Amino acid sequence: MRRAFVALWLFVASPSLAVPAQAPAEAKAPASESSAKVAAPASETGAKVVAPASETGAKVATEFPPEVERALDALVRADLKQGPTAGLSVGVMRGGQRWMRGFGYRDLGKKLPATVRTTYRMASITKSFTAVAVLQLAQAGKLDLDADIRTLVPEYPVKQWPVTVRQLLGHLGGVPTYDSPSAGNNTKPVSTREAIGLFAERPLSSEPGTRYLYTTWGFNLLGAAVETASGKSYREYLRDHVFGPAHMSHADLDELSTRDAEQAVGYRVAGSTLKPSRFLDVTSRFAGGGTRASVEDLLGFARAVLDDALVTRETMGRMQATMVTRDGRITDYGMGFATYPLRGHYIVAHAGGQPETTTLLVLLPAEDTAIALATNVEDEAKRLRRLSLRLMETVLDEGAPARGGHFTDPVDAVAYEGMGRLASYGLAYHDWATRGPGTLPPETDLPGAFAKVTALFERATIARDTRGAMERIRGAHEPRGESLFIRVGAHMAATVEKVLGVERLRSYRTQGSAAFFADYLAACETLKCPETERFSKGVRDDVARFVAGWKRAEVPTLRRSRLEDVKDPERLWPSLKEAAARAPSVRPDYTDELLTLADRAKRKPTDRMRWLERATELHPESMDAHLAQAVGLLEADREAEAGPHVREAFETPEGSLVLSPAGFLRRLLDTRSPKVARGLLRTAVTLHPDAPELWEALAKRERALGDPGAAKVALGQAKRARQVRAAQEARAPRPPGIVAPAGSAPDKAPSGTTSPSVPVDPEAPPEP
Repeated sequence: MRRAFVALWLFVASPSLAVPAQAPAEAKAPASESSAKVAAPASETGAKVVAPASETGAKVATEFPPEVERALDALVRADLKQGPTAGLSVGVMRGGQRWMRGFGYRDLGKKLPATVRTTYRMASITKSFTAVAVLQLAQAGKLDLDADIRTLVPEYPVKQWPVTVRQLLGHLGGVPTYDSPSAGNNTKPVSTREAIGLFAERPLSSEPGTRYLYTTWGFNLLGAAVETASGKSYREYLRDHVFGPAHMSHADLDELSTRDAEQAVGYRVAGSTLKPSRFLDVTSRFAGGGTRASVEDLLGFARAVLDDALVTRETMGRMQATMVTRDGRITDYGMGFATYPLRGHYIVAHAGGQPETTTLLVLLPAEDTAIALATNVEDEAKRLRRLSLRLMETVLDEGAPARGGHFTDPVDAVAYEGMGRLASYGLAYHDWATRGPGTLPPETDLPGAFAKVTALFERATIARDTRGAMERIRGAHEPRGESLFIRVGAHMAATVEKVLGVERLRSYRTQGSAAFFADYLAACETLKCPETERFSKGVRDDVARFVAGWKRAEVPTLRRSRLEDVKDPERLWPSLKEAAARAPSVRPDYTDELLTLADRAKRKPTDRMRWLERATELHPESMDAHLAQAVGLLEADREAEAGPHVREAFETPEGSLVLSPAGFLRRLLDTRSPKVARGLLRTAVTLHPDAPELWEALAKRERALGDPGAAKVALGQAKRARQVRAAQEARAPRPPGIVAPAGSAPDKAPSGTTSPSVPVDPEAPPEP
C-alpha cells in the first residue's frame, strides 16, 4: 500500500511495507564557482576486504558466497547509474560474513577513488557513539540517567522544567533544534562550553516527556555530561572507550587537524553537476554530529554493538527499545538509535546528513546483520534508504521483494493494513525478544487482546468510519492502544514457529501478511488453540479471500525478482494487467517498482510519464502512485492536472491520515524543486486551510519563485490559522498520563511520533 523508504527511515509509513521520514537538509549556501561533472560509479576499489577477528571474541570475518557478492555489487552499480554521484562506500555484514566495496571517487578533481578505507563525516551517526558513552558511564555508576542535566552541565541555565539525561537520549527533553539557517552554520572551531553557549539561552520548546523533537543541541549537552562524568575530553573518552574497543581504527572527531589523505571531499548536487560543499566546522555539534569514520569503522561499531562488547546486553536492550511520550505514543527512537519494525525485521539504525556527506547505519540485532553506507554527496538520504532496503533483501531474503497488497474496497484496504502492521510488529518483536536483546510487553489477558484485535478488523465497524478505523489500527501497537499488535502478533509468531519452524517466519516478508494469518490459524488447528485465540469467522474469511486473491494475481516471473530488475520490464506490462484482471479486488502491489522505473526514466520525460500513468492505472487506489504522478505533472508544468491526483491521494484511507500537514511537509523534504514543492503546497492548503505551517511553507516557495504578492497572501493566511490554532489549544484539555508497558523504555524516559519507516537525521535547520 505504500512505497518503501519514501517518507525520511522520512521516512511516517506502515512498518509492514515501508521505512522512516527524512529530516531537513542543511541550508544551502551559494553555489561555488567551481563545479565537477557527474562522475560515473568508477572503480571497484577496496573489493573483498576481510577484516581480522576482533580481540574481544568477535566472529572471524569471511566472504559471502560469490553469487551473493555479485548480486550486491550489481544492485549498487545499477542504483548509482541513476544520478549524480561522486564516491560511495558500502559495507554489509551478516554473522561472520563481510562484504565491503568503494565506488566512484572520494576526490573528483584529483580522481582519487573511494574505498572502504575512505573516511567520511558521520554527521548524526555520532549520536549513537555518544549514547553508548553515556550508557557506559551510567553502568559504571558515574552518571544517573534520571539526573537533571544541570547537575552535569551547570553552565546550562535553568529552564521552565528540569531535563533529564534519559530524556535527552531519546529527544524528549524539549531542547530546541536549529531555528534558523544561521543557527547551524558555524565556520570556526569552538570549545565544549562555547558549543553549549550557542543555544543555552533558548527556552525549551516543550515540556520534557510530552513531545519528540530531534535535536543535535540536546546531544551536545550529553557530550558535555560525558566530559564531566569521565573527567576526560569527549574526544579522549570516545577514543578510549568506544572507538578503541570497537576497532574503529580511523574514527576520530572531524577536525581539520585529524583529517588524513583518505578523507572524502564533499559535494552537493546542482542540476546535473556536482559542486563543492560549503564549509561547516562541526565542533559546534561535536556530540551530535562531529565525528568522522570509514565504512570499515562503522561495521566494527556494529559488530561491537551486536556482540554486546560496549555495554551489557541488558543495557543494549534498553537502548534499542523505543521511548514513549507521556500520552502513550511511541517515538521509534530509543537511546541514540532509531528503532522500529520494518517488514517483520526489528531495525536499529541512524542516518546522518551534513555538508560533505550522507551516511546510514542499519543494524538488525535479531539477525546479526548490519549495513553501512557513506557518500560524499549531500542530501542523498533517499538513495541510501533505497539501497539499504535492496541490500537487506539480497542478504536476508535471497533477493525476493517484499510487496504490500492493493485493494479496490477501502474496507479491505484498512483490514489488510491492520494485518500488515500486526504481522510486522509481531514478527519483529518476537525475533528481537527471542534472538536479540529485547523484551516483550507483559501478557495479562491474551484472550481479551485477541478480542480487541478482532474488533479492529470487523468489516461493519470499518465501513462506518474508514478514517477512524485506520487511525485506531495505526495506534494499536502503542501503549495508548494497549500494545495490542505487539502482544497478539508476537504470540502468533511464537505459535507458528512452534509448529512450522523459524524459517517459516522469514517467508511472510515476500508472501504477504495474510499468509502469516493463514499459517497461524493452521498452527492453531494442530495445537488445538482455544477458540478465543482464533479470531472471528469474519476475519478468518477475509484471510482466506486475501490469500486466494494474492495467489491468483501473482506474476510468476516476479515472484523472486523486482520489476525494475527484469531485463525488459516493458514486456511484462501485459502480464501485470492480466493479473490485475484475474483478481481485481485483491492483489500484490507493484507501485514501488513502477515508480522506480519512472525514476530511472527521468531523463526521458515521455517514458517517465508513461510509467507514472501505469502506476495509477494498475493501482488507482494507491496514495503513492497518485502523489508520484502529481510530482511528474508539476515537473512538466502541468499544475492544473496535478491537483486532482493530490486530492485522490488524500482521499485514500491511508492518505487521510498520512497526508496531514506534517505529512505533507515531510514529503517536501524529498523535493528539491521549489516549483514542485509550491504545486504540492497549493493543493495541500486547500485540504488543510487551517494549517499555518503549510501556508508559511507556501509563502517561502512563492517568494523563492518570484511572486511576493502570493507570498504575502499566504503569510496572511498563516497568521489567521495560527490565531485559530492558539484559540483551540487554549480550550483543549490536557491528556492524562499513560504508563508504558515492559518492552518499551520507562515512562519517565518517553519519546514522540509514530512509526517512521527509516532512520532519521534531522541534523540541519528545519523547513519552516
